[in-house]
Amino acid sequence: MKKHKLAFIDIESTGLDVIKHEIVEIGCVLTTPDLKVIEEFELKIKPEHIENSDPVSLKISHYDKESWENAFTLEKAMKILSKKTKDAIMVGQNVAFDSGFLEHAFSKVGIANSMHYHKLDTISIAWAKLHKEPDLEHFSLREMCVRFGIKNEHAHTALSDARATFELYKKLMEL
Repeated sequence: MKKHKLAFIDIESTGLDVIKHEIVEIGCVLTTPDLKVIEEFELKIKPEHIENSDPVSLKISHYDKESWENAFTLEKAMKILSKKTKDAIMVGQNVAFDSGFLEHAFSKVGIANSMHYHKLDTISIAWAKLHKEPDLEHFSLREMCVRFGIKNEHAHTALSDARATFELYKKLMEL
């Protein structure tokens, strides 16, 4: 595993149900195993069934039709993601949520997920290292950013959250 690139990934979606809702944005910070940034990218995805969206989720993820006018189709976005993250280990804050949506999207468009099967979750790492600290009740990205002085100026946009997750991972590795 030490030879694999790391893909710090965050998604934004139209809701919490992996079957009913859709990915509208993918952000990724791709690094070498020693955490040197190779590339950062963001993929906006045009939803096919916006009518199924949870209005609260759309507001949280800053979705507006005009900003997504030139967005990728799901198939094109997943092709790009698969190519750029080949053999990389996915790292995420609550990685199960993001990977669940990504696996469903890959399956839906018939593209193989080329990432390594191992995944790292910064919530799990934070809990393992910090759960005995009495002043810590939550392990959300927002709370972790506050605790470690990480700026996430555009929270709930995929690339900004992917960058914050990358910075959080570096801080957790120093503990």
